[in-house]
Amino acid sequence: MINIKPLIRTELKKIVENINDSYPSDWVTFPIIQYIEEDNKTHTKTDDKEQLAYIRYKIDIWNNGSTSDIAVAVDGVLSSLGLKRIQSIDAPEPNQLKHKVMRFEGIIDVNNMRVYNL
Repeated sequence: MINIKPLIRTELKKIVENINDSYPSDWVTFPIIQYIEEDNKTHTKTDDKEQLAYIRYKIDIWNNGSTSDIAVAVDGVLSSLGLKRIQSIDAPEPNQLKHKVMRFEGIIDVNNMRVYNL
């Protein structure tokens, strides 16, 4: 198993200040990014040792204005890490906030951190 959550947090922190790995508690400081590891499983195993891990992250962006520029920046950051964007949708909110949901995935070589795409 591989843990790249600290790396993702560090990179997302370059975009906005209000970063969370769980449901946000601060709804005053916008924009808000929440990142969740949705999947982290063995993709390839040899000699009883994991060689490749499949990971998928969900990114939620909330803002009191447009989320488009932030989504482009998030895509740039996660793409630079080798992850592939597999979804980007606007999610309706009952309040006046804008909400964007994005998903990224990749297959990571746990020995050298090289990222492959499906």
